[in-house]
Amino acid sequence: MIKLEKILTLFIGIGAVAGAVMMWIDPMGQMWGGEPLLEMLRAKMPWPDVFFKNFIPSGFVLLFLNGITQIVAAYLLFKKHRLAQHAVLACGIILMLWIILEWWVWGFNVVCNIYFVFGLVETINAVIMLFQTRNNHE
Repeated sequence: MIKLEKILTLFIGIGAVAGAVMMWIDPMGQMWGGEPLLEMLRAKMPWPDVFFKNFIPSGFVLLFLNGITQIVAAYLLFKKHRLAQHAVLACGIILMLWIILEWWVWGFNVVCNIYFVFGLVETINAVIMLFQTRNNHE
């Protein structure tokens, strides 16, 4: 299960960093087909004229919520840090909440559904590992 967690946290973290960079390079989403998504964000989210003129703020949120956190969790897993499973649990929950927000804005789609499953797997694995650790100490 640890190997799966390492793979997932790195994959999600690196993907989020790449997604954030993509949003900064092309803030209107023209090159990657994000223009309709930006309009949907503007229609559903509060303060569209402040936060959703382009994807730059979304890129920062993606980077901090799903990029850096997942990479930190991966680092803790590789270092076998005592807080690694707590970090993975937090990352899984954050990712699932992120995807729920995406479902609300854009509806269900294959990519969002897959990432929700990734978050669910992270969460379940972390809970199992935390219970195993706790039971081994009792």
